[in-house]
Amino acid sequence: MAFKSSFIKSRFYTALSLLFLIILIGSIGFVYIADYGWINALYMTVITISTVGFKEVEPLDDESKIFTIFLIITSITIFGYIVSVITDYIANNKFIEELKFKQVQKKIQRLENHTIVCGFGRNGKQAMAKLKSYQKGCVIVESDPELIEEIELAGDMFYIRGDATNDEVLLSAGIERASSLITTLPSDADNLYVVLSARQLNGECTIVSRASIDTSYKKLKVAGADNVIMPDKIGGAHMASLVVTPDIIEFIDRLSIEGESSSNIEELVIENLPSEYRNKSILDLDLRKRTGCTVIGFKTPGKEYVINPDASTKLVPKSKLIVIGNPEEIQKLNKLF
Repeated sequence: MAFKSSFIKSRFYTALSLLFLIILIGSIGFVYIADYGWINALYMTVITISTVGFKEVEPLDDESKIFTIFLIITSITIFGYIVSVITDYIANNKFIEELKFKQVQKKIQRLENHTIVCGFGRNGKQAMAKLKSYQKGCVIVESDPELIEEIELAGDMFYIRGDATNDEVLLSAGIERASSLITTLPSDADNLYVVLSARQLNGECTIVSRASIDTSYKKLKVAGADNVIMPDKIGGAHMASLVVTPDIIEFIDRLSIEGESSSNIEELVIENLPSEYRNKSILDLDLRKRTGCTVIGFKTPGKEYVINPDASTKLVPKSKLIVIGNPEEIQKLNKLF
């Protein structure tokens, strides 16, 4: 498919080159054979090859008439070739596809701190639905024509057509400016390649990878994945939990996650707090009184989690607070911070 597109594009540029060449030859011929000036020569060339039928600028001698016949026959042949190339170009939708691609590419190039989702299979679709509910900027990387058609039918998602294991494809998706990447490809080996490439291209990016088997977990972590998810394992554990502790699991499920408007759990990045609260304590922040939310967790700069942290815990840089509240309280929290 890529070869065919390249071939059609090559023919298109060849046709344009031939058109320019025949205009150049015609102009030079009328200058030296018919003794026209350059403007008159260009004018005669254009009306001759376009066959519009205007009268010649000055009467032509026999040599000039023979040259004009040659120019007409040659130009008709070239125009026929140009029409066939343009028709083929449009018939194969390459022209329209390239226009759409360039428009999307310009929009993607303006994205910053977005999420790249590699693969639009079952897990990729779920990830996209969640990210969209939080109004997170996203770019999908997919190579399957059927899935791409599904993305296009949705009409509201940015995507890059290509192999996510290719560095150039990730660069087109804006990996250097992305804040996170999720790779949900069916093959663990492909996910490993994506993680390696993404970590090399963006050392600060948060990378989450899907894995199918236990042996892939450690490899993906070593390659640079911040988190590795095994959907089958999580699904089985979740089902077992619904049997053992159903009320707790149902309560936890209800805490998150249909979107920002109904979210019950939120995280606060300490760097995003007003400067007067930095290096102060959770008590000084007084979220309970100001918003109604309750602090239930603290993530240290070393990525350790503290459940139900003490009120004296310092709000140091590169740490995060995890808070819980009803939707109205979460909205108040987001407006305040």
